[in-house]
Amino acid sequence: MTKDLSKIQNILIALLKKHIGDLKITKNTNDNFEVSGTIEAMQGKKKVNGIYFASIVPKPKDIRFYFFPIYTHKNEIGELPDNLKKCLKGKSCFHVKYMDVDLQGNFQKMIDKGVQIFKKSGLLKK
Repeated sequence: MTKDLSKIQNILIALLKKHIGDLKITKNTNDNFEVSGTIEAMQGKKKVNGIYFASIVPKPKDIRFYFFPIYTHKNEIGELPDNLKKCLKGKSCFHVKYMDVDLQGNFQKMIDKGVQIFKKSGLLKK
C-alpha cells in the first residue's frame, strides 16, 4: 500500500493510458490529466470532438479522480466495491488517499467497464 500522492497519481494515469486509442489525452499537466473520446459525440445538447471521460487532479491531501461514466451511466456501472465507495464523494469524484493492489484492481475494472459502456452507447469508437 502507498500513501504517496505522486505514486497514486501515476498509477491512475497509467490505468487510463491503457485505453489510449479508444481515448485521447486532452490535458497533461502537473495539475490536470484528462482523457476524452476520439470521435464526435453529443455531450448534453452540444456536439463535441470527443466526449469527456475522466481526469486526475492532485490536491494537497488526496488525488481527485473524476469519472464521467459513473455520472452518465450510473445503472450500467452498477454497485461499486466497498473500497471504491469509500473514496466516492458526490456523484463522480473519487478522493484517493491511498492505493493498494485491491483498490488499483477495482479502479481498473471500473475504467474498463466505463470504456465498454461508452463504446456500446456510441460515445467511443467500436
